[in-house]
Amino acid sequence: MLKSKKMKSNKLIKLPGLVDVHVHLREPGATQKENFETGTRAAVAGGYTQILDMPNNVPPTVTPWSLDDKIKLTKGRIWCDLGFNFGATGNSTQYFTKIAKRVFGLKVYMNQTTGPLLIEKLKERELIFKSWQSPLPIMVHAQGVTVEVAIKLAQKYRKSIHVCHVTTDQMKSIEKAKKEGLKITSEVCPHHLFLNKEDVKRLGPLGIMKPPLLSKRDSCQLWENLDKIDMIATDHAPHTLTEKYDQVSPKFGVPGLETSLPLMLQAVACGRLTIERLIEMTTTNPRRIFKLPAQPKTFILIDFSKTYKISNKKLFTKCDWTPFAGLEGRGEIKKVVIRGKTVFQDGKFVGKPTGKVIYPN
Repeated sequence: MLKSKKMKSNKLIKLPGLVDVHVHLREPGATQKENFETGTRAAVAGGYTQILDMPNNVPPTVTPWSLDDKIKLTKGRIWCDLGFNFGATGNSTQYFTKIAKRVFGLKVYMNQTTGPLLIEKLKERELIFKSWQSPLPIMVHAQGVTVEVAIKLAQKYRKSIHVCHVTTDQMKSIEKAKKEGLKITSEVCPHHLFLNKEDVKRLGPLGIMKPPLLSKRDSCQLWENLDKIDMIATDHAPHTLTEKYDQVSPKFGVPGLETSLPLMLQAVACGRLTIERLIEMTTTNPRRIFKLPAQPKTFILIDFSKTYKISNKKLFTKCDWTPFAGLEGRGEIKKVVIRGKTVFQDGKFVGKPTGKVIYPN
């Protein structure tokens, strides 16, 4: 585990804009719980200036025209820069060459999650890995032993892969594959670091997600292996409270864009990681691995001395709740500047949305 001296808490700190490669903004198809405007507001309020949207909408982003539709819907409505990931199906392979320079990654759902993109047949998985010709990663939603399947396919077809929302049972396989020369990276989510199975008793359906919350011991092991994980990703997956409390089929996923930074800054204050490592995991590595464009004159200014209990109040996400309510947060965002323009200051948005749709370098 990375350790550091406790950071002094009596100063303003300036950080580069944060990057999240794994968010679900729900538009089109489920705008009752989030949309491009509310989701990018939540991102900026959490210090994020670049985010990548996932394809498991209804309808899913699996054709060039569904990607076009998403891009059109962003016009004049996004507060931070926004890029897209493409969905993998046996049928969508025919479009890979057409969209390769317009998206940052290919998402393959190899285990159950929200949306219509589950790929379980080996024949389809083989076709997907074989057909992806971009140097950008294949992002895999693969739990348990399924991550071994993804690794073998990546080795067979010489592809780069990125393991989403990594858990302890995947760490040895990832480390072994790296030693064998595979281009493999991974992300960890704040909910797997700061919550565990014991919290499900308190949270009820609000603690339901895929992969599920871990044991307290496994969560501690993630912290101990943080130096082996490439980045923090929120897997921001908002649902309405009605959907979460559905007694027949509660939805998987939790919001996270506004709470990731205060949780991680509190971890910095406690000496669980350094501020330099936090920057590496939230900006440097995601930009490098996914070839995101540079953002000149972009930064966030934070009052590191501020501590508080995270709550459901004053959230910008449309779903209007957080599973982290009651946990200790640190750092008040005083200002967010994108390309020299202040877009957020003292808890309020400034001017009109000036975010851009971005494409790989």
